[in-house]
Amino acid sequence: MSRSPLITLAGKETLEQELKYLWRTKRPEVTQAVSEAAALGDRSENAEYKEGKRLLREIDRRIRFLTKRLEVLKVVEYSPEQEGKAFFGAWVELEGEEGDILQCRIVGADEIDMKKNHITIDSPMARALVGKAVDDEVAVKTPSGNRFWIVNKIQYKSFV
Repeated sequence: MSRSPLITLAGKETLEQELKYLWRTKRPEVTQAVSEAAALGDRSENAEYKEGKRLLREIDRRIRFLTKRLEVLKVVEYSPEQEGKAFFGAWVELEGEEGDILQCRIVGADEIDMKKNHITIDSPMARALVGKAVDDEVAVKTPSGNRFWIVNKIQYKSFV
């Protein structure tokens, strides 16, 4: 399954900041450390040199990924017409069959953060939520069978 090119403005800014940090700060630091390690002589047994080169490859790989990804991402802006329904960028509070409460935000694949309860628009939960309103029932297909939720609240600003 391919990742949706959708992202919130805050998500895009976060990726741009990461790219800027890697390119302007982290990469020059690691390059300097590799140069210093190389100056110490025999590179074949120089752990700092080898580790620095490995880290540099990881940084370069991430820079390439972010550069290409940022070119295709589409920022989805909030629109007042969305009010009352769950769409991209919405914070949704759900109540499960056992009375358990779940709060999540529908975001792009590049913004998934389980600690913040950010779920990707490509997930079964988000797909089930899109277009729903408060008091709607949502059925989410899980590995252990369908799970049912009731939408308690929808808003486009954080619950916190």
